[in-house]
Amino acid sequence: MLAKIQKFIEYFITYRGYVKVLLGLKNTIIIAVIGLLIGIVIGTVIATIRVVPKYKVLPRVLDKFCDFYVALFRGTPIVVQLLVFYYVFFPLIGVQITSVNVSILVFGLNSGAYVSEIMRSGIQSVDPGQMEAGRALGLSFSRTMWKIVIPQAVKNILPTLGNEFIALIKETSVISFVGAADLYAAFNYIGSNSYEFMVPFLAMALIYIILVLFITLLIRLMERRLAVSDRRH
Repeated sequence: MLAKIQKFIEYFITYRGYVKVLLGLKNTIIIAVIGLLIGIVIGTVIATIRVVPKYKVLPRVLDKFCDFYVALFRGTPIVVQLLVFYYVFFPLIGVQITSVNVSILVFGLNSGAYVSEIMRSGIQSVDPGQMEAGRALGLSFSRTMWKIVIPQAVKNILPTLGNEFIALIKETSVISFVGAADLYAAFNYIGSNSYEFMVPFLAMALIYIILVLFITLLIRLMERRLAVSDRRH
């Protein structure tokens, strides 16, 4: 075991394997963070559309489109979505885009489908009296939703959003399918050159565990901060 560790250290430091690991870690964090932000925006818009009263034609049409969008991105594996966008969709329309940017886009679109359901349940968990109070004050439906209901919904779904972020962090391990540098690609490179995969893959697993523990701690701190804020009010 000691010899395996020494060989890993040799390729990690002497042969600058750490450069690939740092690049992979950076890409993992960037894709997960920006993907989640895109997902929150898309998910919030979809959730709002789906709870809007369907008295007119436009809300009903948009609701059907949202149903299709959610079914599409929840019904196919994210690795398939990556492959389709990178090797089929963008070449078909003649757009050149880097593998990292494709990954950010796909992870954002995929996350939006899941966040939409999370946000919808959060909106429905808010007391209906909040909407009635906003309308009684003369606010429109959309303004009441964005100013009163959604901020309260976000508080209710914060732990679930944290779980979505953790899922995105772990799912970035598939971006190597489109040639993007990630933690898997970095440690697989070290293993391939040293002919020893056990220690590199254990180190990769440790990094993912540390990232997940950090995110979990951050979410708990945010929950405590919001709880203190609620008690003050």
